[in-house]
Amino acid sequence: MVTTSIRRSIEALIARHEPLLREAFLTAIDDIRNSITLRIVVERLERGDALGAIEAMQIEREAFSRFEQALFDVYADGGQAEVGNLPKVRDPDGNRVVFRFGLRNPEAEAWLRDHSSTLVTRIVDDQREAIRQHLTAGLAEGKNPRQTALGVVGRVDRSSNRRTGGVIGLTVPQEEFVRRARQELLSGDVRAMRHYLTRGRRDRRFDRAVMKAIREEQPLDAETVNRITGRYADRLLALRGEMLAQNETQEAISQARTEAIRQQIAAGKIDADAVTKVWHHTTQENPRLHHRAMNGKSVAYGEDFVLPNGVRMAHPHASDAPISEKAFCKCHFSFRIDYFASVERRFRARAA
Repeated sequence: MVTTSIRRSIEALIARHEPLLREAFLTAIDDIRNSITLRIVVERLERGDALGAIEAMQIEREAFSRFEQALFDVYADGGQAEVGNLPKVRDPDGNRVVFRFGLRNPEAEAWLRDHSSTLVTRIVDDQREAIRQHLTAGLAEGKNPRQTALGVVGRVDRSSNRRTGGVIGLTVPQEEFVRRARQELLSGDVRAMRHYLTRGRRDRRFDRAVMKAIREEQPLDAETVNRITGRYADRLLALRGEMLAQNETQEAISQARTEAIRQQIAAGKIDADAVTKVWHHTTQENPRLHHRAMNGKSVAYGEDFVLPNGVRMAHPHASDAPISEKAFCKCHFSFRIDYFASVERRFRARAA
């Protein structure tokens, strides 16, 4: 069936592109933190200049060029996959209707340009705010400027000679998770240290040391806390890369497939009235029940799906949908096209 073919194509695209997008993001973060001159950051912090310290880190959009290119590749392949799955049909004269996807189509280029720009700007701004939050808190608490800076950029791993840990690349909430985890471990407070043990992304290899501190009602030493929170930050960064790659891969593919059909309609190869969109729920752990309820639901080409919770979406992973409806969602959709009706309408139009 065509629907099965489309589903397999989508799964193959996700399997190919999601790791590449994740790697591109994490590589950008690695390059940023390993290009930082720690001495300059520390000097500016010693003057109380947190904004100057952030500027010295050079967290710029250009650092994510490879990530943007990976996003472009996903979009291109998504559009090509959609037209590649369209069946072979002929026009009233018997000529084969050739379906093609134009990546340089003005509307396709506009979405790519605007989405990529907005996404990377948001990533950069979010990082800068998370770093500002971390530095400001460190200065306010009277911490050593060097230790505060290392908490941001990470410490050099002797085995790889690369920086690990630190909050560069994390979202504002994730930075707060790391900062609070550090406070919990240094507090010596039994309740606070026990709360650390509820953090799902912690490195459980350190749990024995934490439980020992709880039994003794003593804070952990600073060096141990540095290692623990560094690993915690690394795991949160991995989660962010995973989530970002999954969401953006799915969204780019969905948008490209929609654009591919729009182009066929604009070219007169498909009649918009002959197109129906169908929502497909993919079985997964902890599914959204209101997404599962949408399985098999269909709407006309120009209409939105209306979810049981009232949210309207043009299709799964639509750009303007709330992140709560997209994060880690594995739903997809298909186009049901009445090709006979499209050919018949074109034939009647020519006859008239």
